[in-house]
Formats: sequence, structure tokens, C-alpha cells
Amino acid sequence: MTYTIARYPVHLIDVVTVGNGGRVTIRPSLPQDGELQREFFHSLSAEGRHHRFMSALNELPEAVARQFNNIDYRSHLALLAEVFEDSREIMIGEARYVIEQGDPASCEFAIAVADDWQCKGIGRALLARLEREAAASGIRRMFADTLYANKPMLGLAARSGYAMKMIPGDARLVRLEKKLSVSTASPTIHPLAA
Repeated sequence: MTYTIARYPVHLIDVVTVGNGGRVTIRPSLPQDGELQREFFHSLSAEGRHHRFMSALNELPEAVARQFNNIDYRSHLALLAEVFEDSREIMIGEARYVIEQGDPASCEFAIAVADDWQCKGIGRALLARLEREAAASGIRRMFADTLYANKPMLGLAARSGYAMKMIPGDARLVRLEKKLSVSTASPTIHPLAA
């Protein structure tokens, strides 16, 4: 099966060395990554899935799977982190943002990292790349709602300069918010590949 992607952001493809010395590829998600996404979802612990979706899910709902693969790299950007073992791709993390309808200067983001790969710098690497691309695209505010019990996400947000506040009416949730500036953007803004 061949896909035609008019503006795939090749400048976001990178290989990083993480805390354990391993090499991880970070790249923009592709439409054909649906099965990789499903395998990643199933690899997450029940707690990991609950933290990511704020709901107890055993299966990735089909509507969500379709949304995950409906990426235009402008209003919806998704990055994935993967390793290769025995000539097989294994997704170990994902991060995405979606621009708010009616507010093109704001986006909501989400991040998930496989349990065995947490605390190795993958979440921070994904978030930093999302922030740079968002800032380069004119987005000036990133936000996310997370569970108060999601301590790894709260820690990442605090280390990354996000303001945190409780959401009135729901003591389970915390709003994470960061103002982006032009200086957050990459020093050289690469054009998207044609």
C-alpha cells in the first residue's frame, strides 16, 4: 500500500540517545502506523492507559484510532518514539497536539510513554519537539488536562516549565499550561517537505 503525503515534516525525524544509552527514533506519525499504535496501546499497563485516556480502556476505540491517524501536520501533529528489535518496529512513546478550534494560537497536547521506558528522557524529548514545532507554527499556548494521580506527567510538566492549577469542579484533574514564544522555536525553521 502506498500513501501520498503532501507535506510530511521530515525535519522532525531524529535519533536520540536516552538515559539507558539506547537509541530511540523520533518521527512524525504516518497514516499506516495504525497497527503500531494499537500494539503500543496494548503494551501500556492499565494505569498507563488510564493516565493517558483518563478512562479505564481495554481496547483502543475505533473512533479514537481513526482520529490518531487523521493527521495533517498543521492542526494535528503526532510524534512517535520507536526502537527496533529483531528487525521489528516497537513504538515506545507518542506525543501529539491538536490546535483548538476557534483559537489557532492554542493547542492541547498529550503524551504517553511505555512503562518500561519511563524516566529515560523520552517524554521530555517528545515534549520539547512538540513545543518547538508548535512555536514555529505560530502557536503561543500549549495546555493539557491530566489526572492529579499522574505523578510522572506532573513531574515532566514541572521540569518543563508548565504552570499547574486544579480544575474547578473536578478535584481529580490538573490543568497544565505553558506560554510559548518565538525563542521556543527551533533556531532554524525548516520548511516542510513537499
